[in-house]
Amino acid sequence: MPALQKKLLFCTAGLLSLGCALGAAAAVGSQLWVRGSILCSTGALLVNASGPELHKFIGAIQYGLFSGQRVRQCGLGGRPLQFSFFPDLLRIIPASIHVSVILFCTVLIVFALVGAGFFMFNAFGSPYETLHGPVGLYLWSFISCSCGCLIMILFSSEVKIHHLSEKIANFKEGTFTFKTHSEQFANSFWTILVCSLVHFLNALLIRFAGFEFPFSKSEESGTITGAVDLMY
Repeated sequence: MPALQKKLLFCTAGLLSLGCALGAAAAVGSQLWVRGSILCSTGALLVNASGPELHKFIGAIQYGLFSGQRVRQCGLGGRPLQFSFFPDLLRIIPASIHVSVILFCTVLIVFALVGAGFFMFNAFGSPYETLHGPVGLYLWSFISCSCGCLIMILFSSEVKIHHLSEKIANFKEGTFTFKTHSEQFANSFWTILVCSLVHFLNALLIRFAGFEFPFSKSEESGTITGAVDLMY
């Protein structure tokens, strides 16, 4: 592949990595990971609410990795409440999973920035054939893509398996019991998915630039090795 096309590919991959790092950083600080609605089941059962009356007992909830807000609705109008995961909710949520999600988000941002820098270095510099070169580009892209996948898996298990929304909704509620009426992942969660796909695309761009995948042997080298073995 001509040098100019390689520069264009590496510049494109570097800009994509930089965009992923900025997008992931914005996602970590937002409250748009999960958005849903919560039902005040105690209030609805007391008045035997159904149909249109049931909407008077359905509030809203949205949260991110550090904080969120919910609207507590028990038939007498909504009351917005702010909450924070640290340190308020650590006693009731799976703290190890939640901290792991934040840790992998940090690793994703760091290695996306590292990858962006090395892509630019490979586009305009003369890298060594080690971690500064194609092997390093494959490594940074693989780590970033893996971290994105782990973030989605861990956070999905925290929300769906450990019922995170219900635990938040029932925090410090002595009289009323809340249940999840509906919930869906919001923009920040899908931003992490896009970041993972972009880093996978970057690995393909490196391959299109003419660099073999690490630890792969070409057919020519295999033929030469076989000829040498026959000589002995």
